[in-house]
Amino acid sequence: MAEIAKRDSLLIFYFVSIAFIDLTFRLGIFEDFYIRDYVLSLIFILALAFLFHFINSFFRGAASHVIACLILLFVTVLYASQFMYYQFFRTFYSVYSAGNGAQVFEFWKDIRTLLVENIVWLGLFMIPLLLLVFWGRRLLSFQRLDKFNRVSIALCFVIAQIAGIGTVFASGKGINSAYDLYYRNSLPLLSMEKLGLVTTMRLDMQRMVTGWSPRLEASADDIPLPAEDPLPDSPDAEPEKPEEYNVMNIDFEAMARAEKNQDLKSVHSYFSKVLPTEKNEYTGKFKGYNLIFITAEGFSPYAVNKEVTPTLYKLIHRGYNFTNFYNPIWGVSTSDGEYVATLGLIPKSGVWSFQESGRNLLPFAMGNQLKKLGYKTMAYHNHTYTYYRRDLSHPNMGYEYKGLGNGLNVKETWPESDLEMIEKTVPEYIGKEPFHAYYMTVSGHMQYSFTGNYIAWKNKKHVDLLSLSNQAKAYLATQIELDRALESLLSQLEQVGVAEKTLIALSADHYPYGLDPKTINELAGHKVEENFELYRSPFILYSKGMEPEVIDKPASSLDIIPTLSNLLGLDYDSRLLMGQDIFSEKAPLVIFMNKSFITDKGRYNAVTSEYLPVPGVSVDQKYINTISSIVQSKFYYSAKILELDYYRKIFPSN
Repeated sequence: MAEIAKRDSLLIFYFVSIAFIDLTFRLGIFEDFYIRDYVLSLIFILALAFLFHFINSFFRGAASHVIACLILLFVTVLYASQFMYYQFFRTFYSVYSAGNGAQVFEFWKDIRTLLVENIVWLGLFMIPLLLLVFWGRRLLSFQRLDKFNRVSIALCFVIAQIAGIGTVFASGKGINSAYDLYYRNSLPLLSMEKLGLVTTMRLDMQRMVTGWSPRLEASADDIPLPAEDPLPDSPDAEPEKPEEYNVMNIDFEAMARAEKNQDLKSVHSYFSKVLPTEKNEYTGKFKGYNLIFITAEGFSPYAVNKEVTPTLYKLIHRGYNFTNFYNPIWGVSTSDGEYVATLGLIPKSGVWSFQESGRNLLPFAMGNQLKKLGYKTMAYHNHTYTYYRRDLSHPNMGYEYKGLGNGLNVKETWPESDLEMIEKTVPEYIGKEPFHAYYMTVSGHMQYSFTGNYIAWKNKKHVDLLSLSNQAKAYLATQIELDRALESLLSQLEQVGVAEKTLIALSADHYPYGLDPKTINELAGHKVEENFELYRSPFILYSKGMEPEVIDKPASSLDIIPTLSNLLGLDYDSRLLMGQDIFSEKAPLVIFMNKSFITDKGRYNAVTSEYLPVPGVSVDQKYINTISSIVQSKFYYSAKILELDYYRKIFPSN
């Protein structure tokens, strides 16, 4: 027995080491620790330990020791890099993202700061590797194994892997179950927790190589649609005139009958069932207006302060004030946030959807819609113009695009100034009505400190006297730059007399995840609930002289494009977008990355399977299952639009 233990000591060391690293990773990342998830992860780690031991079995002595060190170095770097990436972006990188990872090093100063802040965690990750490097030859056996033992190890690997898959099946097949994440869907944040980092990265690699797409259990014909609440008939009511809908002349049913490609047939069938939104009293209310559309870096409710950021306060309270609006975070932080806001589609997990869309037809992007009507269409970003490959995506949305290094000459600081960007770009289009300008700002970017953030330092004097922590002050200081930029924008519009004919739309790319949770709670004045409330955000729709209005209907950034399209009276098809016109009578649906949702009847946490109804409203399990199925289908068919370049299939002449 002692001889076997000595012979397999490296196997035991691999298993214990990776199990320790995985446990450290979980404790450092996840707020809640679930033994059942860790046990499943351990089974797959055991399989991995057998695989690594099998590789070592072909070598002996120093060569085997070096190989073991390289293997454990790879594992350590994988865990440590994902840990640090999460600290920076509040998400995990995919294999696809790693291939584009060089861009991350533009933030090397912020990364350096985070490395120092997390030095203890990184030290814990390094312990097994250091033990192996310095004491491995004394403690472990590095002998070459014979053929019989190699076959035995390989067989044990297969058995452990089968055991892991068996446990996945035994966990159930519901939404966000281990089975769902292993076979049907890609949600890295949940997958890391339920399956473990090693299995999640392995699946991600397999999926990238094979061109995998999320699975939908039901066919398009089986997907339920929510029942509309019937209105009581009144005997004295006058006959209503026929409803007009935001649809285009597309016969999805005929296209489905004629299509031989099963993927396309399924998508045609799905859209043939989607209910369009009706035209309403807001349709065309801003028809012919200029449009300035802004995605604001790290913008949040905490950035709005009557004294500190008066312009933001004014735009919210003198325009349409959306009090129940959400900006969910997606897989690729800023890039996916932009993708949702500007295209009305849900990003596909595992890729940079915005970059991938750069070769697709995007007829409902504001730039493309308004360019067809003779608008001058410009897009700007005051950081590196190629970051997230905006040089591909933004021209494809119908814009003449300028960023830092591509025609936008702003001072190179970190981050760069929104105010300077507005001052230098507005003169390029303001006298050329009708115009549409799109901005992706950067001044609100983390890290939120007065030493590593130029914008925070620049505006420090405006927040010095506030009774807040330094991080909270620094965050507000970055948002002051956005406020001053909007003040300049309004002033320039008024000077040339077009403020009353210009609609300004502004939303965040994501919540300010660079803030510590305690700072978010400090700014909010209470502990912020993390599945829904954390993503609550202002959405600005403002034009000078408009009648202010409060809209409490649940909505999200997914609804921006259909809402703008309806307000501007554009010819679009509401069935082909994953959001909907906020002003329509259609029941609201706010979708989050983990498949949670909010409707007018309540909110459902897809991770805990808990449903919280609106007071006085009761629903049954069938309703929850129906909405969950609709959410699943929106994720699936939105990915299909990207994968198949679907819009080009139905608008081939564009």
